[in-house]
Amino acid sequence: MLNWSTDEVRFKKESPKEYKLWRLTQLINYGLDKGEKLDREEVKKSWPKIEDRLDPYKKRALEYLLWEKQYSLPSNLSFWNLPKG
Repeated sequence: MLNWSTDEVRFKKESPKEYKLWRLTQLINYGLDKGEKLDREEVKKSWPKIEDRLDPYKKRALEYLLWEKQYSLPSNLSFWNLPKG
């Protein structure tokens, strides 16, 4: 993943911990490089610090994958009767 709006070398040098959290958030929100994988334990450990910065749908998917957390939806909800707005 190439980020054109951030000087990653400088950011990594000046604040490595913040860079690590930022990079993890970027990888989750915008995708991984080819062949790259996330470390499950690193994501779990960093979760309280990054969860507010994540895309809501990707956050839900990760919560399901990491903790098998399922969200309940009304049983009568379908494409045809979705609430407007």
